[in-house]
Amino acid sequence: MNIVTSPASVLALALRAMERTPDPRLRLLLASLTTHLHAFVQETALTEAEFERALEFIVAIGQATGETKNEVVLAADLLGISSVVALQNNLDPQGESLAALLGPFWRANAPECAPGENIARSGTPGLPLSVSGVVLENDGTPIAGAVVDVWQASPVGLYENQDPQQEDMNLRGRFHTDAAGAFHFRTVRPAGYPVPTDGPCGDLLRAQLRHPNRPAHLHFMVSKPGHKVLISQVYADDDENLESDPTFGVTRRLIGRFEMQADGKGATLAYEARLERGEMKFPHPPIP
Repeated sequence: MNIVTSPASVLALALRAMERTPDPRLRLLLASLTTHLHAFVQETALTEAEFERALEFIVAIGQATGETKNEVVLAADLLGISSVVALQNNLDPQGESLAALLGPFWRANAPECAPGENIARSGTPGLPLSVSGVVLENDGTPIAGAVVDVWQASPVGLYENQDPQQEDMNLRGRFHTDAAGAFHFRTVRPAGYPVPTDGPCGDLLRAQLRHPNRPAHLHFMVSKPGHKVLISQVYADDDENLESDPTFGVTRRLIGRFEMQADGKGATLAYEARLERGEMKFPHPPIP
């Protein structure tokens, strides 16, 4: 009979109920997830109080998500899930990756910018930073007409949607590569910043005695029809939190050299992106 006889018997019944799922990939994903969740509950002897607290956390991260913050994405980041998904889906022939997690602050439709334009539009104070880069095929062939979408936190560690002192879309922009696959723009050097800690994810970090501070970085999203969209970050090589990023996003290939100019009045950063052939598919923006 298809009735429950013990805690362990529930799994087989649940999997049998899912067998009619028409989409084979959905059927596989849900069956695997259900199997792992049942194993977790039994291996840890999860109590009713712990189960209730877990459900409260899931509800709370949804309720804390709004126009300026995506707590659901942040939770996935803090558990390392976002980084694992980004890395395993974008490994290059050498078994490494230039990809990184999207993070909770990307916005679609950033302003189109001319080559060399400054994306610090609000009179944002800070050390001037000149960024130059090139977009290539995996074999090194330059890619002309690629779109390079960039965004970053300010020198005080805030994205513009978090800071009423910055105008809309400050420190964001989209650039196009030239015939040599090159692009360049001006900005100010970003600072590291704490991930939002005023919601349930902050409670999680405090319960684990973990700090919230991400190393300073610039975000890049590089696209061209016929290629997979590359989502990446470049981290400051002198940041003290490179080895303790709470979102586990730092890899050796993503650490950039922020070089001071001889006069000490600015810094430079060079960036190289390599795109794989495939479908150009953009993520859903975490915030509007």
